[in-house]
Formats: sequence, structure tokens, C-alpha cells
Amino acid sequence: MSLTSLLSWALFPLYAVEGIRTRLRTPRLRPGTGPYQGRFEGGGTPVRLLVIGDSSVAGVGIGSLENGLAYQLASMLAGRTGRTVEWRAAGFNSATSNQLREVVVPNLPSQDFTHIYISVGFNDLKNFHSGPKWKKGFGELLYALKAKYPGAKVFWSCLMAPSGVPALTPGLAFVLGLRQPVINNIGKTLCEERGGQWVTSMPDIGRVHFCEDGVHASIRGNKDWAEHVVEEALAPSVLRLENQNEVDDEQDEMNRAL
Repeated sequence: MSLTSLLSWALFPLYAVEGIRTRLRTPRLRPGTGPYQGRFEGGGTPVRLLVIGDSSVAGVGIGSLENGLAYQLASMLAGRTGRTVEWRAAGFNSATSNQLREVVVPNLPSQDFTHIYISVGFNDLKNFHSGPKWKKGFGELLYALKAKYPGAKVFWSCLMAPSGVPALTPGLAFVLGLRQPVINNIGKTLCEERGGQWVTSMPDIGRVHFCEDGVHASIRGNKDWAEHVVEEALAPSVLRLENQNEVDDEQDEMNRAL
């Protein structure tokens, strides 16, 4: 166990007191309503995108799921690549990695998704899950998704610094900030070992990126978050696949000609 992790456990009483105080004064916002799946028309073979995760996927605090992370990811991916994108959201408020693995994944449709984006980790962080517990929950979530959708490319974003979350008191943000590297480092390692790709956290986060409660992503936050993920990971993955398919088609034509 690292020194920073040990320090965070030593400061657990501060975390408990500040956490209760923050929860009592933070308003409860409802999940979004509207379409949880859809299709953006384009060219080529459809990209089938599953977005699974916590309150950001559930659209907490933003009214309509058309303002949510899944819809924005699909819309921007279609616009960036010109491909048809079929999307589905499976998100739930306060979901942790082990809840996604145990409850959500078994109830997902047996659809042949090509790309999966996971939004999870912040609830594991704020619930003070240990490194081994996060490793088990997130690691088994990756295994479950890869087992159910073996052809899909899987992506996960690193957590932003807790100090950037407006609702957190300085003391609470400090303690959680000591544990953030544990979540990120284990998450990166598991992605590399189990067939996923980790994405850097969104840069330049400000108050405008959060709802009135200072915790959940705002409409602007979801748009900027989606743009970052699409540009860094999803669009390059789709375009690489498209280029490889073109190479394979050309090779097939050459082989037939011979």
C-alpha cells in the first residue's frame, strides 16, 4: 500500500464527516428521460455503440437523455466519421463497477456491439472502495463485457481530479484526491491487460461542466466530455477499422484476380 493510500485511510474520519455534510446539503437530481437507444444515419457498415455506466449515462440532472453522454457520443462519432451509428445507453445513478458487472451486464441484449464505452469509477472512489475491491469489480466488468461481446472494442476514461468537483469541500476533495491515482492506475493496468483502452480525463474542467448540484455533468459537460472521448479514442478506432477493411477488400480483389 502506498504512502498516499495509507494517509487517506488515516484521514478517513475527515472523509466521513465531510462526506455526510456534503451529502446533506447537495440536492437530489433525477435521471434523464427520453430515448435510451437510437440511430444516426451515415455511410458504411453501422458502428454499434454501447455506453454503460453511472449517472452520466443515466442523464442525472439534465432532463432529456438527448443531452446525455451516450447520445452525444453517438452523435459526435457519426459526425466525425460519417458512419452510421446505432447506440444504446445502460446507465444508473450511483452505479459502481461491481454493480454494473453483477446486475447490468447480465441483462443487456445479446447484440453484436462493435464499441463499448464505460463510465465508471467515481462512485467506487467516493464510496472509499479499496484498491483490491476496485480491481476485482472493474477487472471482472471488463471480463464480462469481453465475454459477452468478444468482437467489441472497449474504452474507459480515467477519473478527473476531485478538486475539480464543485460540491466537494476542500477537505473531502483532498482525501479523495489521495485515492484517485489508485483508481486510475489500476484502471489503466486492467485495460491494458484485458483488452480495453483507457482514455485520459477531460481537460480544463470548470463549474460550467456541472449541474446545479455541483456533482453531476451538465449539458455542456456531457458535450465536452463526449467530444474529448470521440476525438481521442472512438473516432480513431472507427477510422482505423475502416481503413483496415479497405485494405482487406483490396487484398480480396487481388486474390480473386489471381
